[in-house]
Amino acid sequence: MRLMNAEEALRNVRSNDHIFIHTGVAIPQKLVAELASRHNELNNVTIYQLHTEGEAPYALPEMADTFCIRAFFVGKSTRHAVQSNQGSYIPIFLSEIPNLFRSGNIDLNVALISVSPPDKNGFCSLGPSVDISLAAIETADLVIAQINNFIPRTYGDALIPSSLIDIGVEYNEELPYSSESEIGTKEREIGKHIVELIEDGSTLQMGIGAIPNAVLASLGNHKDLGIHSEMFSDGILPLIEKEVINGRLKKFDIGFIVGSFAIGTKALFDFMHDNPMIKMMDSSYVNDTDVIRTNPKVVAINSAIELDLTGQVCADSIGNCIFSGVGGQMDFIRGAALSEGGKPIIALPSVTNKGESKIVPYLKTGAGVVTTRAHVHWVVTEYGAVNLYGKSIQERIKLLTSIAHPDHREDLERSASEMKN
Repeated sequence: MRLMNAEEALRNVRSNDHIFIHTGVAIPQKLVAELASRHNELNNVTIYQLHTEGEAPYALPEMADTFCIRAFFVGKSTRHAVQSNQGSYIPIFLSEIPNLFRSGNIDLNVALISVSPPDKNGFCSLGPSVDISLAAIETADLVIAQINNFIPRTYGDALIPSSLIDIGVEYNEELPYSSESEIGTKEREIGKHIVELIEDGSTLQMGIGAIPNAVLASLGNHKDLGIHSEMFSDGILPLIEKEVINGRLKKFDIGFIVGSFAIGTKALFDFMHDNPMIKMMDSSYVNDTDVIRTNPKVVAINSAIELDLTGQVCADSIGNCIFSGVGGQMDFIRGAALSEGGKPIIALPSVTNKGESKIVPYLKTGAGVVTTRAHVHWVVTEYGAVNLYGKSIQERIKLLTSIAHPDHREDLERSASEMKN
């Protein structure tokens, strides 16, 4: 590994390069800023990425002539760019993205990553984000790493030999931490319904946001829970402290908290630092349905933008306007369904912020089906929980209407009467 400053390191980027940027809070902010500063010298640079926190200067409108974004998952910092055709969205299961790099379907010229400083044995850590980033590091022609003391040292696939890094840039800066989402009345009610479905000894998968936080906040009286989740956040910390989460009844990775990436506050990353209980792994492992199903009572909690009366789930777009991504929803919905005693759950408020029903007769024109009606089991809103598994279309319509907002039930029943089911 050669050490140099950011300006020298980024001179190695050329026009027409394919560049990967490290995921989540592990985005190498100094390297990204330096890359963006070269926009007048470069053209036709393609950026591949999953969700990233913090700033994305390469996604600004004035960068459109230089950078084209190819997003596997669209976050706040890149949403405008993708929706304005400054980039595009690649729909794909999170479990399959690493193979795009490893198989050569996508060739990467440069990977920009963040790592902890090398230890005495020459190993760095990818800290809070292994996900698809390890595959990018393994296959990119050139790996440039921002060596940052604020990156927590984590284990599992996160540990990489410094020999995998071609250029190191020593630059310390705090990570783009995220505050905890506020739990509202709707989220609290949804959380209560979900908690009733979670048995002692369950293995949990959940993301970030008010609904997962509401669930975790209500699990204090449970016992022997485990975590195997593509991502996790601060909500697990109180339950670990109370030993509610201990993973002792898992059949795979017993006693470990297994994740692919983490997003949260500084407290979360302080907890993760040098903690052998935390096992950060490649998403081709974490999101593998064969791995997921091995643990008993897997409870997978995922969200939806809208859901039709037959059970089709749209989770990546509002109509034909891309909002987020497929992510790992299908990986875990299917994995939980195949787990002994598992429960795949789609959880959503009954209405949008504008009061529109999220349970609809038909998905909006152009909306993508992320989870098919054949895969959906439990659906939860603040008005209750229903199980669609093995139910006919007519039965599903009645069940889903029963947990829709009361103001919209009559319209849903009227629309359903016109459906051929």
